[in-house]
Parts: sequence; C-alpha cells; structure tokens
Amino acid sequence: MGHALTHAAMEPARLLATDLACRRGERLLFRGVSFALEPGEALQVTGPNGAGKSSLLRILAGLLRPWAGTVERVGEVALLDERLALDGHLPLGRAFDFWSRIDGGGEPGKLRIGGLDRLADVPVRFLSTGQRKRAAIMVSNGHGAGIWLLDEPLNGLDTDAAADFQTQLRGWLRLGGIAVIASHQPFELVEPRRLAIESYAP
Repeated sequence: MGHALTHAAMEPARLLATDLACRRGERLLFRGVSFALEPGEALQVTGPNGAGKSSLLRILAGLLRPWAGTVERVGEVALLDERLALDGHLPLGRAFDFWSRIDGGGEPGKLRIGGLDRLADVPVRFLSTGQRKRAAIMVSNGHGAGIWLLDEPLNGLDTDAAADFQTQLRGWLRLGGIAVIASHQPFELVEPRRLAIESYAP
C-alpha cells in the first residue's frame, strides 16, 4: 500500500459517547458504553460476533439511532465497513474517478501509490477482498476526515499489506487523527485504549 493513507489537511477531531445502548428487535445488544477520544487517540473495540461492534460504529457515524445515550462529534467521519463505497460494476479507475468528483477521494495518482494502477481497467467485483479493501481505505481517506471508524480493516489483507496499514494508521494518529477500530485482530498501536463489548443478557 505504500503511502496510500496520505491524507488531505487534517481537521480538529473529537469524539464523545455517553451511555450508549443498542437494541435490535427485542434483543439489547449493549448498554452503558461511554468513552471520550481526543486527537491522536485510538480505541479498539472487541467482542464476540453479534455483540454489536458494527452497530456501535454505525451509531458513532450517525447512520444508526442509539436506543439510548448520545454521541458528540467534532470533525468529519469516514466509515470503513463491509459496505465498500465502490461500484462493483465499474472498472476500478472509473470508480475512483467518481469519488474524485464527489470529494477528492479517488485521485488517479492514488491508484499508483497504492500499487493498484495495473488494475484500473478491472471491474471492482473481480478484485480480491484485499484489493477492494485497499482501494476502499484510500477512498475513505480522501476527504481528510478527522475520525476514522474501521470495521475489521485487516480482513482480507495479506501480512505485508496489514503491517503497512498499521504503520500508516500510527502515522495518521500522530498527526491528530482519531480511530475507533472494531477488530478481533491485535493492532500494533502505541497505547491503544480498549473496549470489550459482551453479549448482553438481562
């Protein structure tokens, strides 16, 4: 991936969650989730499948209403989850052109920097999981959002790509970014805070 995560101008970022709870149907996934993140801080969220890690990220992004509690954000948010923001029917180069017109997230030069320029004519749906994930990471970073919400970002990346992503993430945090990472895999970050979500049983 090289310098694929070099970003636009960093904006001030803060994220505050207070007593968040999430309900899915009749099931309460979690409750009482609170934390505050300042520039340069990262939080890794762990827990079993179905505990609500992805739902928490969507609540933080403003895409899902919490059952209880509040979220306060300063700065733009970039969410990277399984809903990759790339049209599977378009060649990768054209998919990047689309995001370049929207917010500068798909500059052609980034394909070269990310080692994906040779795939510019390949439809996104034919790319490997790792290749799609690398492209989506570059797109999500394009508008210089100060808050990154990452749902299993290392899934589908080989060892070298995963190590490079973590290196770039550490550098981005040093510049004042904030990251919330939902992942079963360990991250090599400097003193990351951790939040364990367990399946809630009333």
